Amino acid sequence: MLAGLLGVRLLLLVGKTVPLPASYELMKAITNVEVTNDDQSGDGFQITFSIAKEKIPDYSLLLSGALEPFNRVIIAILLGAFPEVLMDGIITHRQLIPSEDLGKSTLVVTGKDVSVMLDLKEKNEKYENQPDFLIAMRLIVEYAQYGLIPQITPTTDVPVMLQRIPRQQETDLKFIRRLADRNGFVFYIEPVTVGVNTAYWGPENRLSFPQPALSINMGPSSNVNSLSFSQDNLAPVATEGSFVEPFLKTSIPIPQLPSLRIPPLALMPVQAKRTVLMRDTANQNPAQAAVNTLAAASRVPDAVTGQGELDFLRYGRVLRARKLVGVRGVGFSYDGIYYVHRVTHNITPGSYKQRFTLSREGTGSLLPALPA
Repeated sequence: MLAGLLGVRLLLLVGKTVPLPASYELMKAITNVEVTNDDQSGDGFQITFSIAKEKIPDYSLLLSGALEPFNRVIIAILLGAFPEVLMDGIITHRQLIPSEDLGKSTLVVTGKDVSVMLDLKEKNEKYENQPDFLIAMRLIVEYAQYGLIPQITPTTDVPVMLQRIPRQQETDLKFIRRLADRNGFVFYIEPVTVGVNTAYWGPENRLSFPQPALSINMGPSSNVNSLSFSQDNLAPVATEGSFVEPFLKTSIPIPQLPSLRIPPLALMPVQAKRTVLMRDTANQNPAQAAVNTLAAASRVPDAVTGQGELDFLRYGRVLRARKLVGVRGVGFSYDGIYYVHRVTHNITPGSYKQRFTLSREGTGSLLPALPA
């Protein structure tokens, strides 16, 4: 098994709608597995195989049918008794790199998470008198064959047919993301266990219990190979806008609304120096104007970002994207809790590396100490 020297066993399931454990020949041919979990760009994977024709006129892995485009692939690792699923995805691309040297030909299989199945067909639909969260729920349940369990945050704005009718003129995935974006939400599909996925539609989730801390400059307790931070003071943006009161026809300014990213993670948030005008709110009712302003405040990038690579032998577990993690050993300004935006898992024989990207709204730790 890949990374066997580290006590990590790779699990691979492939097939049509219901994937099955990969054959021994398929597992033996794997030379590299890379999985990226990204809360903004979605999840993806790439598996590299070493292949040979042997005595048949074509490569056996191609003839087996296991790696056909749009087959489903589940990638997991086994650290103990239970598997941790890194990816539940669909094959979208294959690349064959033949070689004159026997056994040196390479097959690279690339794919995305199962959300790609929501992005195949454009539609023209209208949804009369339905709030955004109900529309998102309706669309997600149509893909139950991929093990999707909706986790939907309710919205309060209910469009009245005489005023506004939500319309879809794109694929289900793009429409669901557009609905999420205008409410200050995110949408992603994340594996829970083998064959089961959460379809999350709601505010960025910062309420999870922090994962074990990433430690540096702590001697034997250090568990990262590299770690760096940057601070962009132009990232925060304030909003300014108004709406017209429907009875008196007077313009009423919209107050600064807090972000949906709660709780705060930094003691000293970087203050916004730039201001954008909310031009669309002038023609909206008070509820719609408030939702748009709240969404704009929630889409503002974090000012502080961190990047690094884990030492898996010392960390001893999978770092998950879309959750919180602690950082210690850097100093008061950059220690504390961060949101994990992106993790790239790279697995090869005898090696398992995890590269990560973190962020939060400012500097200073809110906690006096972090759990190891």
